[in-house]
Amino acid sequence: MANDSVLSYIPEELPECATAQAHFRTTMPIHHQRHLKVICIGAGASGLLMAYKMQRNFENYELMCYEKNDDISGTWYENRYPGCACDIAAHIYTWSFEPNPSWSSVYAGSEEIHNYFCRFSKKYNLSKFYKLRHLVTSCIWDDTRGGWDVEVTNLNDGSKFTDQCDILINGAGVLNTWKWPEIQGLHNFKGNLMHTANWDKSADLKGKNVGLIGNGSSAIQVLPNILPDAKRVTTFFRGPTWVSPVKNVVMDQHFYTDEERHLWEGDAQEHLKYRKKLENSLNKVFPMFLLKSERQQDLRVGMTEIMKGIIKNEELEKKLIPSWAVGCRRMTPGVGYLEALVSDKVDISYGTVQQVTEGGVIGGDGKEYPLDVLICATGFDTSYLPRFSVIGANGVSMREAWAKEPRSYMGVGTNGFPNYMMITGPNSPIGNGAVLVGMEAQADYICKMMDRWQTESIHSFSPKAEAVDEFLAHKDAFMKGTVWQQECRSWYKSNSITGKVTALWPGSSLHYLEAMKEPRYEDWDIKYSGNRFSFLGNGYSQTEVDPTADRGWYLRNEDDGEYLSRGKRRKVFSKAGTWTLDGPVEPKNSQQMSEAVAIKVRPSRHSFEAVNTLYELLRFF
Repeated sequence: MANDSVLSYIPEELPECATAQAHFRTTMPIHHQRHLKVICIGAGASGLLMAYKMQRNFENYELMCYEKNDDISGTWYENRYPGCACDIAAHIYTWSFEPNPSWSSVYAGSEEIHNYFCRFSKKYNLSKFYKLRHLVTSCIWDDTRGGWDVEVTNLNDGSKFTDQCDILINGAGVLNTWKWPEIQGLHNFKGNLMHTANWDKSADLKGKNVGLIGNGSSAIQVLPNILPDAKRVTTFFRGPTWVSPVKNVVMDQHFYTDEERHLWEGDAQEHLKYRKKLENSLNKVFPMFLLKSERQQDLRVGMTEIMKGIIKNEELEKKLIPSWAVGCRRMTPGVGYLEALVSDKVDISYGTVQQVTEGGVIGGDGKEYPLDVLICATGFDTSYLPRFSVIGANGVSMREAWAKEPRSYMGVGTNGFPNYMMITGPNSPIGNGAVLVGMEAQADYICKMMDRWQTESIHSFSPKAEAVDEFLAHKDAFMKGTVWQQECRSWYKSNSITGKVTALWPGSSLHYLEAMKEPRYEDWDIKYSGNRFSFLGNGYSQTEVDPTADRGWYLRNEDDGEYLSRGKRRKVFSKAGTWTLDGPVEPKNSQQMSEAVAIKVRPSRHSFEAVNTLYELLRFF
């Protein structure tokens, strides 16, 4: 070449390319990063995470998160009912890379969690990636262009506009669309009617007769917190539920002392040790979800004894203690709930509510209870259907495609909807352990898919229908051996009793992290614009374009590269040899490291329990 500039070189005979994009790539070095436009629906935890991940990992991109609320953090901004808190220990309800040593208590309240996400946004300057009070109303796939047309309403002035993107991410979450219960006369009630997910902060419950419908997670948190102010509370529930003895899961509620917070604020390693202790404890509980496991049986006996010890009322015990397995419904730390139920200030109406009148509620017992305030702790629409219209390939709507059940590929994609990704989509690990680390795995997976799109002439990608079918078949077979498939009414099964488990991952949280480490591209229908090898470009590498790069980067004094087998890579990222099932090992030298590895693999009572658990799992198929 007369000119040594890489970008000045164009092959004399270019291959035939169906599109301008593919043609342009042949004039550029390999893996040229074309412009990438992404829209994310929501600026809750998912949207903020995608903003952070894209800012850290990508160049030549645009991202916009449209958030319907007045502020960020999604469910933690919306849910402010008395006692609203996370049911996962706060020190492990953070991003894995963004700890908070200053939590006030083990189970932090919604406002404190909201503030955590606000600080996260401010620290990394993420506000430029989202617009508040902007409601997405429809998303339509344009196959000619290979992108999405997204209709948005500006709630500040009511104006509407259409934005476009190459890749659409639904980060709205499942616990996003709250719903009123279907009860005759509900809106005829003349008193103060409210839903826990839309709490009236001005409501004064002092000296009032209060009704509470439901006994799920929200109701369990609400009752003991409203009881001191209320004159009387009548709680209406139609079925039993397990109330978690939190000290038997990870730990009981505890308010941290100044000394504890100062220790962690000043010593990141000590804080990391504490976080790992909690996380390791949580990651040991998965066997309890296996229906025939010894741990499930022991837990059921133990929880029954604890609940009976607090209730001490044979009639109430029969109504409240379930016949189905522990964990069939999501358990919530029930701090003070059972004690509140047996209070002299609480009436219990068991069975399906018959009717709401202007002045009260007619319960399942046929009795009318006069009320001043009626609180519905009746949850959300958990069908996974977006509240906005989504029209995919060939004009098929998601409501039509998911009429029978949500069709998820490993929680992140669905067939028939190209370039459409989800965080906490159907069958994600949202009840299998700490949820945020699962969201990180999904965000990383999505970034890998977007990276391929950006560096190749890809028109679109979506999971193959047969891959989705086989994933769902595997999921359904697995769930038969778990407590989640038992006959209880649960939002894990779209609020049905006998339906398929649509919310949870078929395995543990750690299982999900390993499953998502490396995309199975063979499961994806990837369509190209022109010649798929146009990504090879003009024969030059990106290294040759970069004047600051080492053109001999592959030379080294020892083989310190990434391991090429999945098993070896797993040992590296899981730091195999540094822990036993009883806790961390801290070797001081190579000899002790060898001993630590020996301890790790030496048979013990705990390791035999793990083998037995695996055996039980395999026996279900």
